[in-house]
Amino acid sequence: MIAYLPLLAAVGCCLALLLPAVDDGADLVVTRVALSLFGDYVGEDGPRRQRQRDLMRAAHIAGTHREYAAKTLLYAGVLGVAGSVVGVYVAAGLLSALDVSEAALRETLPASLGFLAGVTRLTEIGIAELFLLLTLASATLGSALAVGMYYGRWELLDQRAHARGAEIDATLPRTVAFMYALSRSGMPFPRVMDTLAENEAVYGEAATELSVAVRDMNAFGTDALTALQRTARRTPSEDLADFAENLASVLGTGQPISTFLSDQYELYQEEAEAKQQQYLELLSTFAEAYVTALVAGPLFFITILVVIGLVLEDTLPLLRVVVYVGVPLATFGFVVYVDSVTQGVGGTETVDLSKAIEDGATAGGAGGAEDADGSGLADGGAQADGGVAVDGSGRDRWAASRERLRAYDRVRSLRRWAASPVESVLDEPRTVFLLSVPLAVVGLLATAFPITLGPPTEMVAQVETPVAAATALVLASYAVVYEARKRRVRRIESAVPDFLDRLASVNEAGTSVVGSVRRVADSNLEGLTDDLQRTRRDIDWGADVGTALRRLERRVRSPMTSRAVALITNAMRASGDIGPVLRIAADEARATWSLRRERRQVMLTYLIVIYISFLVFLGIIASLSVSFIPAIEEAAIPGSGAGASDLPGASGGPSGITGGLGDIDASAYEQLFFHAAAIQAVCSGLVAGQLGEGSVKDGAKHVVVLLLLTLAAFLVIDVV
Repeated sequence: MIAYLPLLAAVGCCLALLLPAVDDGADLVVTRVALSLFGDYVGEDGPRRQRQRDLMRAAHIAGTHREYAAKTLLYAGVLGVAGSVVGVYVAAGLLSALDVSEAALRETLPASLGFLAGVTRLTEIGIAELFLLLTLASATLGSALAVGMYYGRWELLDQRAHARGAEIDATLPRTVAFMYALSRSGMPFPRVMDTLAENEAVYGEAATELSVAVRDMNAFGTDALTALQRTARRTPSEDLADFAENLASVLGTGQPISTFLSDQYELYQEEAEAKQQQYLELLSTFAEAYVTALVAGPLFFITILVVIGLVLEDTLPLLRVVVYVGVPLATFGFVVYVDSVTQGVGGTETVDLSKAIEDGATAGGAGGAEDADGSGLADGGAQADGGVAVDGSGRDRWAASRERLRAYDRVRSLRRWAASPVESVLDEPRTVFLLSVPLAVVGLLATAFPITLGPPTEMVAQVETPVAAATALVLASYAVVYEARKRRVRRIESAVPDFLDRLASVNEAGTSVVGSVRRVADSNLEGLTDDLQRTRRDIDWGADVGTALRRLERRVRSPMTSRAVALITNAMRASGDIGPVLRIAADEARATWSLRRERRQVMLTYLIVIYISFLVFLGIIASLSVSFIPAIEEAAIPGSGAGASDLPGASGGPSGITGGLGDIDASAYEQLFFHAAAIQAVCSGLVAGQLGEGSVKDGAKHVVVLLLLTLAAFLVIDVV
C-alpha cells in the first residue's frame, strides 16, 4: 500500500484542482497560493500580457489578468508534477504487463503482428536502462499535461471569446432596434444607454457588451465617445466594433442619433436575411455530411465486418468498438462541431430569460422592497451602525421578521410547486425527470430482474429490451412536456407582431396606453388572448400598465414577449405617444418570426432525409438478422448445405467458401445488431433536433420515435 502513496497523492492533487470550481473558499486559497508563487512573474508588462488581457476582456472573465495567469501556471505546475508521478507508475504497469514469454505472446498474436512480441524484452533491461525508461515516461507525461493545461486554459478563453462574438452578432440587430425605438420616442441618448444596460438580460450579449460602456460612463466619469471606442477595441464581435465606432463618430459630429440608428436597423435586417440563407445552406451541407459519413458509413463498415466475421475470421471485438465507441463519439463530435459553427447564426434565442424575469419582478416591486426586508424605519426607530433598527434596549426589533422572511424564501419554490405543479413543470421541463426516472427504474427492476446468471450475451439479452423501453419512456415524458411548453410559446409569439401592430394603431388614433391595452385585449389574438385578458383584469383591479405587462411577461416567459414588454414599459416613461415605437417592435418581431418559420420549412426536408436514412439502416440490419445470418449458420452445419455433399467427389462435409466456416455465435451478432440500431436511433434523433430546430433538446421526440421503430422492428424479427 505504501508503494501507491505517491500515486494517490498525485491523483489527489489533480482532484484538488476541481475544488475552486465548486467552492469559493477553495478558490480563494488556490488564488492566494498562485499569487504568492507566480504573482510577480506574471505581473510584468509585455506584448504577451497585453494580448492575454485583451482576450480576458473579450471573454468577459471575472478577475484580473495577474490572478488568472498565476492560477494557470499553478495548475500547469501541479499537473506537470502529478503527471510525472503517474508516468512512472504507467511505465511500471507496462513492464508488469509485458512479463510474459516472447514465445507465448507470438502464439497469441496473429502472424502478421508477431513482431510485436519483441516488446517483452523490455523486462530484461538493466538498472541504467530502467532508470532512463522511467525518467522518459515521467518527463513525457508530465510535460504533456503541464503544456496542455497551460495552453488549454488560454485556448478556452479564445473559444469563449469566439462564442461571445457569435452571440453578440446574433443579438445585435434586436439591440439596435431597441435603441432606435427608444430614441424615436424622444428619450435622450444617455438614458437610452442606461435603459439598455438595465435590460441586458432581455437583449443578450450585445446589450451586455454595451453595458460595460455604460458602466464606464456612470461609474468612472468616462465620456461617451471614449467609452464606445474602448468597447470597439475590446469586443470580440466585428459587427459591434463597427457599430460602436460609427456611433462614436455620429456622437462626435452631432448628427441625429435616430437617423443613424434607423439606417443601422435596416442594414441589420437585410444582413439577417442574408445570414439566414447562409445558415440554411450550411445546415443542409451538415445534414448531407451526417447521412453520408455517420449513417451510411457505419452501415457499410458494419456490413463488411459482419461478412468477414461470419465467413473468414471473428470480427465481433472490432464491431463492438465501432458500435459502442466509434458511432457515439463521432456523433458527439459532430453535434459539438455543428453547435460551435452555427452558434449565433439563424436567430437562435440564447437570452437568459430567467434572469430577465427576476429583474422585471424586482423592478415591479421596488416600491415596497425597503420596508419588506426590515431596513425601513416606519415608526421612527433609531438607526444603529450597520443599518440595523434597534429599540430603546438596543435589540434588533426586526430580527424575528427577517427570520420569517428567510424561512419563507427557503420554501418559496416548494410553495410555488404546490400551488401550480403543472405550470412549474412546463416552465422547467427537466423537472419531469424527477418523476419519470424513478418510475422507469422501478419498471425496469420489475420486468428485468432477477437476472439469470450465464454468459454475458445472455445476461445482457435479458435487460436490453426493458432498458430501451425505459429510455424511450423517460425521453417521451420529457419530450411531451418540452414540446407542450414550446408549442404554447410558439403560439404566443406568433401573435406578438399583431398585438404590437394593433396596440400601435389604437395609440396613434389618440387613445391612451391604458385604453389601448384594454381595447386590444378584447380582440382575438389567438394564443395571446387569454393572457391579455388577464392583463386587462390586472389593470381594472388597480395595477398600473407597467406592472400588468411585467406580470404578463412572467406568465408567458417568452424571449419575444420579454423584449416587447421591456420596450413598451420603457417607451412609456419617455412619452405617451408610443405608436411609432410599437411599429418598430412589431417589424422586428415579424422579421424574427418569419426567419424562424422559413428555417423550419427548409429543414423539414432534411429531417425526412435523416428519418429515411435511419429506416434504410434499420432495414439492412433487419435483413442481416433475418436472412443472412441464418443462411450462413445453416451453411456452417456439416451436412446441411444444399450442394456440398452432392458434388462429385464430395466427402459429405462442407466445401468451397463454406469450408472455412466454424461455429457461429448468431445470437451475439443479432444482439449487436439491436444495440447498433438503438444507438443509431439515439444519435440520429439528437442530430435531427440539432439540425432541424437548433438544439439537442428538440431531438428528444425524434429519439423516442426512432427507438420505438427499433423496438417494433426487432420484436417482429424475434417473431419471424
